[in-house]
Amino acid sequence: MRTRRIWVTAATVATGIIGVLTLQGVTGLDAFDARDDDKAPGTVSGPVVSKVRTEGLDVAGNEAVFKDEDTKTFSMLAVSWDDPARRVDGTIRVRTHSTRSDSWSDWLDLGSEGESFNDGAARRGLRGVSEPAWAGPSDGVEVRVTGKGAALPAGLRVDLVDPGRARVLRTGPAAFAVDTTGGSAATEDPAQTPEASPSQSAAESATPSPEASAGATPDASATPTPEATPAVTPDASASASAVPSPSTSATPLPDAPLSTVPKPPFVSRAQWGADETMNDEAPTYGKEVKAVFVHHTAQTNTYTCADSAAIVRGIHTLHVKTNGWKDVGYNFLVDKCGTVFEGRKGGLDLPVIGAHTMGWNTDTAGIAVIGSHTEVDAAAVAKTAVARVAAWKLGQYRYDPQSTVQMTAAINNGKFTAGQTATFQRISGHRDGYATECPGTLLYGQLPLIRTWAAGPVAGLAVKSVAGAALSGSTYWTKGQITVGWSSTTPASLITRHELLVDGKSVATASGTATSAATTLALGSHQVQVRATHQSGRTATSAAVTVVAETTAPTFTTKPSLALRTGTVNTTAVPVTLGWKAADTGALKDVRLTAPLTGTFAATTTGSPQTAKSGVATTWTLTASDFAGNTAAASVAGTPVILQETAATRTGTWSSRSSTSYLGGTSLSSATTNSSLTWTFTGRSVAWVVSRASTSGQAHVYVDGVKAATVDLKSATTKYRDAIFTKSWATSGTHKLKIVVVGTAGRPTLTTDGIAYLK
Repeated sequence: MRTRRIWVTAATVATGIIGVLTLQGVTGLDAFDARDDDKAPGTVSGPVVSKVRTEGLDVAGNEAVFKDEDTKTFSMLAVSWDDPARRVDGTIRVRTHSTRSDSWSDWLDLGSEGESFNDGAARRGLRGVSEPAWAGPSDGVEVRVTGKGAALPAGLRVDLVDPGRARVLRTGPAAFAVDTTGGSAATEDPAQTPEASPSQSAAESATPSPEASAGATPDASATPTPEATPAVTPDASASASAVPSPSTSATPLPDAPLSTVPKPPFVSRAQWGADETMNDEAPTYGKEVKAVFVHHTAQTNTYTCADSAAIVRGIHTLHVKTNGWKDVGYNFLVDKCGTVFEGRKGGLDLPVIGAHTMGWNTDTAGIAVIGSHTEVDAAAVAKTAVARVAAWKLGQYRYDPQSTVQMTAAINNGKFTAGQTATFQRISGHRDGYATECPGTLLYGQLPLIRTWAAGPVAGLAVKSVAGAALSGSTYWTKGQITVGWSSTTPASLITRHELLVDGKSVATASGTATSAATTLALGSHQVQVRATHQSGRTATSAAVTVVAETTAPTFTTKPSLALRTGTVNTTAVPVTLGWKAADTGALKDVRLTAPLTGTFAATTTGSPQTAKSGVATTWTLTASDFAGNTAAASVAGTPVILQETAATRTGTWSSRSSTSYLGGTSLSSATTNSSLTWTFTGRSVAWVVSRASTSGQAHVYVDGVKAATVDLKSATTKYRDAIFTKSWATSGTHKLKIVVVGTAGRPTLTTDGIAYLK
């Protein structure tokens, strides 16, 4: 049979508003349900009343079940049983019916952690409890517990948590808010810091009572050390809660030393709506934080970050009302958007003893990442937040996050026995200290990376670009002004600043989030690097890149020139060659044709085939550019002219032929040996234009009375207007071109159109 429904409700307390933030009225179960922006989690206006309803499971042999398809709305659940020392030898499976999607979820397996002694073996009301699971607003639940052999533990029930309604204070992601309050020995001069009282949660209750499992008491010899800064809120406009005097606590609080790194932003207990009336026990303290244990919790990755505060309230409620602990077990909780929530009360800056890693709670801190990370890795921003919190807590006591520590187990926990000494990484996983899969295989595998991020120096730092410069081989060339871009694998929130180095000297400083900086280089060759300072103070310097600053323009060692070339001649397209030679004292990049048309040529190119219109004067302009951006321009002008065959002086026998394929529609043909044509022209380049076929003969070519060549007009394919012979001079002058029929045996005939020359 089902047990009767029992609601356990936290008493209502006075509501306080933290800071000056915008209030939004929200209706429904969860204040954050009304928000669909999961990138900007909100905080709430004060304590939020939460409820736990318990339903007994129907047990038959080695199986216990429960199903309610129309239950009061809840958002988180866990399965619990009477004996806190027992684990369920078998499986615990749950599924829920969502009010958002109106559908049933897949079955979810919950681990049987059996860690209820975390918060003190002598406490009353402790229960064995499964992992908690966040379902979001739900109105149906089904539970199946199946044993493998041993009898199921007595008192099996499902605990359904309504995290309560809240009014949302809109803020940005806490992990990326600017911490304007300091909290770091590396960035703040303690002598200039006004004295302030310890945080409210550290001193708000009576004399601390030691936890039996931890075996620790506050250091009576320690004198109260005021927090250097008020509690950091996730919004720069928000302020901390009122901070009472430490005199309200009968026992002196331990020291809260400044850390070697900045204090990250946090969402305070008041901001996530902690109901401080659920218990009236004072926090207990160790002497320091020697190590940090990383966990995962809530068994879901599909939540929105708008749900995060409600998830934290749900975990708080389960830990107190179901586990029987005095408070939430973790010291800090981190959501997938990188927002950090204050966990167990007692003071962010103090070594509060939590209930997170059975047998190892004293002088350690527990950070839980909200999510399930056995098969899905935690978000980068969540891992960044873990690194920041761990570095800050360890930095209070000058511990290197990459180092190890020896600790002694306080109690038996199934993996270690009381009094056993073990060596841990300063940032360890839950599974290192207890027999569990937590924090999930993938997140556990990322702990070395998290340690690297936390400890520094900045990793993967490299120059990625040099704007204002061009790369030739391995060298950048510039006129002087550059903007250097860089990247690194360390998250920006862990970087204090960047410096741009030129020849080893800092010439510009940029923030930790910056990815570029500008400078002007003196003429000459330079080694350019980027130096990044990690929040720990450790520095890393990138590999150097060579950047040469120079302002000398390229030169045309051979001025641009034009010459006629072989090819098909038309009145609108006479074949010409544009020639040049360019050089640079540094590195020539290219030569560009800018008029009468455009083109770009490699630095080693010295000529380009072009065409020009007959009878039209054309100016050809070239611009040579080096990699530094220096340029030089030069031009050459020319006019192609066509002289028909009729303009030539004839000897021997010639006949006229007509065809639209000929220049001007006519040509002259001769098969008589020694018949000749002579053209006189004034120019600097000439081309003889002919018709060609397989039966075409040969001709001797004379230039200015000197035989220049014997040209064979034979062609496998018929060609018209073919410039077959060319001759050019450095300067323009008057010249004569004479062709003489050879009278080749079997094919004596040649046909000529005329000549083209360049003036």
